[in-house]
Amino acid sequence: MTAELVRGQNHPLSQVRLEIRVSAGRPVMAVATLGDESGRVPGVEWVAHPGVPTLPGLEVSRQAAADHRLAVDLDAVSAAVHRVSVLLALPTGVGGPVSFGSVAAPFVAVTGLDGTEVATYTITGLDAESAVVALELYRRQGAWKVRAVGQGYAGGLAELLTDQGLTQAQRLAAGINDAVVQGLARSVQAPRTADGDRSRQAAASALGPDQSGSPYGTQGAAGPYGATQNPQGPSATGYPAGATPTDPDATQPTPTPPTAGGPIDYSHPRRQNAAPPPPPPAAPPARPGEPARPVAGDATGWSMEERLYNQVWGMFEDLARSTAAYRSAVDFADTRMEKELDQVLSDPRSRMGGQGDAAREAAQAKHIQLVDQAREALDRDLVQLGAEADVVEPALPAAYARWDNPVWHAYRVPMEMPMAVRLGDLHLPESDPLRIPMLVRLPLERGLWIDSGRSGLSDGSFADSHELRRLAMESAVAHTARLLAVHPADEFTVHVIDPAGSGARELAPLVQSGVLAAPPAVGAAGVAAVLGRLTERVDLVQMAVRGGMADSLPPGFDTAQQLLVVNDFPHGFDDRAVTQLRYLADEGPGVGVHLMMVADREDADSYGPLLDPLWRALLRLTPVAEDHLADPWVGHAWTYEPSLVPPGSQVLQQVLAQVAAARAKY
Repeated sequence: MTAELVRGQNHPLSQVRLEIRVSAGRPVMAVATLGDESGRVPGVEWVAHPGVPTLPGLEVSRQAAADHRLAVDLDAVSAAVHRVSVLLALPTGVGGPVSFGSVAAPFVAVTGLDGTEVATYTITGLDAESAVVALELYRRQGAWKVRAVGQGYAGGLAELLTDQGLTQAQRLAAGINDAVVQGLARSVQAPRTADGDRSRQAAASALGPDQSGSPYGTQGAAGPYGATQNPQGPSATGYPAGATPTDPDATQPTPTPPTAGGPIDYSHPRRQNAAPPPPPPAAPPARPGEPARPVAGDATGWSMEERLYNQVWGMFEDLARSTAAYRSAVDFADTRMEKELDQVLSDPRSRMGGQGDAAREAAQAKHIQLVDQAREALDRDLVQLGAEADVVEPALPAAYARWDNPVWHAYRVPMEMPMAVRLGDLHLPESDPLRIPMLVRLPLERGLWIDSGRSGLSDGSFADSHELRRLAMESAVAHTARLLAVHPADEFTVHVIDPAGSGARELAPLVQSGVLAAPPAVGAAGVAAVLGRLTERVDLVQMAVRGGMADSLPPGFDTAQQLLVVNDFPHGFDDRAVTQLRYLADEGPGVGVHLMMVADREDADSYGPLLDPLWRALLRLTPVAEDHLADPWVGHAWTYEPSLVPPGSQVLQQVLAQVAAARAKY
């Protein structure tokens, strides 16, 4: 699995030959330094830079660029080297940005030579700094690890190199910058794409938010949203544990981490070997000097579907960064005012009288001014994002669209699986009413947990637990119907376990339309039969794949993706059934068997910590709005809202009728 690091976090490296990929949105210089056991850089000969791009075991780019690939062979570096630091710096004298605070947050990925991501890090929190130690590879007890550093320097590359112990730092930094400036002057400027200022496109795994992600994520994104979830339970995205953005884990038709059953090929079926076509040109500005009007599909991609997915991912990141900048500015204003008030109170002469009052009023006025300036900047960004959402939402295909989108009225059963599916919306309190679609990549990399409990509802709403369980089941049916609708008719099979029949009313659309593989299983015998069949399926496929005989499965074997919907867990489950369910959650996704649980975690307390791995393995979603998803970039707590069918709408029945008709042909 890919480790999405935050500042200060480390991760072990199982490979010694690596690539370090940098995406910054703007041209930056990439430099690498070799440090001794104390972390000091003994001399300029221990620095790889565009003028001297190669050292034993290390090669950096020869030019400033928005994207870099650094090659590292840790076995080839000198035994005296205990630390390899990757530095990024903005070139000066070229008319570009002078600090990282004015550009998109740089994104750094450590990958194997096959492109598989080992660890990633988005460098947030930079402001006036023009150079930063992005990450470092270091020896520890005979093994190598990677650490996310993110230490910025307002004094630029010279200050950074001085801090690493180089006595000739000023001269070396100036020489590196001069070589880069001359190279840029000789180069031909490549045309900038409409989304060129976004640091990371959704070509990496996704919403969740968990799925990591983020509410986009890491699907364990959320996801675009690869988010993580908060300790209360949102790791379900797991984009948001569960979410994990953090419960968002914000989600993959691009390369994703291997699962227990082997690597999953997420290559998009329409993707060609040739470079992607350029995005459509942006609309001209309404007036000179105004920003271009938003255009749906202005991100890069091999198809309009992929462009829209990448655009939604970009909107999520833009909102996350804008909100992070606003919150940081407010925190700074609060800290500054507190400091100034402390200074006033610490001087006995100014505690009383007009001088003290004037100082307090001045501090408060400055605080208001700073907060207003930050809010003004955020509002500008929100206006632009709102305008973009207004044009993107109507253009989304059915898999990405809300149930009230007119695209569903022209629905036809697809011939191939889409890149992702919408499981809801995400928003932040500062940006209401702006909503960002939570898109999760397909095939699902982790199961879904529709939480029917009240553990996350701190406001005391929904005191009626029966009503909350009903809403959870309705939400599960809506998610199941959408998954059926976005897959080809013969490539997705749904099984349902409803031990006590308590979900019969909510399951009626699925049962009456005939889209289920069989009627919902009831009673202990029904639970055992369904779990037994699916467990045997996982075992059989795993043995076939491991033995290299994937083409030798029994005749009539259903090769479709399988979804098991479980209601009211753990009612009707004995210890054997619980063990089988955990097995399906862990091993199923790797061989096309997916799990959707409608459950209240408190109901399973009698099992103690035995089921903790089960909850963590699932992407937690809620039937009502709840701020349980956390993105892996800046740690926002995103509010998740489920994607439900509007009251009185017949769109669900119409879509399921088409799916049933198409399935009847096979």
